[in-house]
Amino acid sequence: MSEREGREASIGARSIVPLRFAAAVAILFASFSFAAQLSMAQSPSDSGTAQRRTAHLRHGINLSEWFAQVYDQKGYTKEHFETWNTAQDIALIKAMGFDHVRLSVNPQPMFRHKQADRIPADYLGYLDAAVKMILDHGLAVIIDIHPDSDFKEKLAADNDFVEQFEDYWRQLARHYSSTNPELVSFEILNEPEFRDRYRWQGVQAKLAAAIREGAPQHTIIVAGAYWSSESELLFFDPLHDANIIYNFHFYDPHIFTHQGATWSTNYVHYLKDLPYPSTPENVQQAAALIPDAANRLQAIHYGLDRWNAARVDGEIGQVAGWAKGWNVPVTCNEFGVYRATANPQDRAAWISDVRTTLEKYGIGWTMWDYSGGFGVVTKKDGRTSPDEVTLKALGLKMPAASH
Repeated sequence: MSEREGREASIGARSIVPLRFAAAVAILFASFSFAAQLSMAQSPSDSGTAQRRTAHLRHGINLSEWFAQVYDQKGYTKEHFETWNTAQDIALIKAMGFDHVRLSVNPQPMFRHKQADRIPADYLGYLDAAVKMILDHGLAVIIDIHPDSDFKEKLAADNDFVEQFEDYWRQLARHYSSTNPELVSFEILNEPEFRDRYRWQGVQAKLAAAIREGAPQHTIIVAGAYWSSESELLFFDPLHDANIIYNFHFYDPHIFTHQGATWSTNYVHYLKDLPYPSTPENVQQAAALIPDAANRLQAIHYGLDRWNAARVDGEIGQVAGWAKGWNVPVTCNEFGVYRATANPQDRAAWISDVRTTLEKYGIGWTMWDYSGGFGVVTKKDGRTSPDEVTLKALGLKMPAASH
């Protein structure tokens, strides 16, 4: 999720240089040819597998800052892996009514240059323990490869690095191929940072084929370019593999969901209590907090756009229409509002509108996140406290006894 701040800056960079286009098309067709051969080998019954497995991915939560986005100066350590989330956390997630988790995994600490298929056994051991803990509590798990931006930028520019990432994914998929394919799925890459969507389609097809070699039975989760944004799926032709779920992230409007976020676009740092739903009148007080007129206009535009349940429906409905047209399953595995500076009731209203809209269209969801800045729980002084307002917005209830 934290990479999404770059999305706004990328919107203007969508032109495609002809030479890059030609190279990307070559990758695309080579990849699709291999994937098509793979698809032809599948039995007709495979076509409904991914759709059936979405039943395990109806209402989930993201487990961030555990195996990815570790901000502790000590980094990715045994102590961190064993204490950041425990069996008590997983039990609480189950008790709150979630049916799956999305486990963010940064490949970089276990990615060996030119030896990407040799994943360190000790690191895999920590990850294995986490996956087993989740499955033992009756939850499905999405293994989400969630690197930092520098890793994704290499994928966007370096074909050799793409091949190494294929080796890594093939081996990781092989390692988890013995897990229950009904409950374990593989997400190729969190929020791709590809400004060339044609190159991303080719790269993603190659990575999907590598995963399929390692784990023939497991479902693969894919996304469009530009930070997995919902609109990118509209440009996307489904891969030639029936056992795939298509995914998007939804944080629109960014000015509301990321108000006050220190890593996001500079002007949103000034915002707090920006209201939702928005009207031209009710945004004025928050807009006045932005010191320069040009950026203040962004908040005014948010009011003029009148963001409400109908507007959310209009956005998500486009994705639902795309999925219906292609007859493919789709999920939204990130959505949420930064908690620190948003009005709690307005935050809950947005979460409720997005969640109910997704459910209206039969789209499974995974909220961002469990205990981070967008969290459904807070951790303080050794206590983990579920937020009742957020749970209600998600259509869930407070567990009988929280810890």
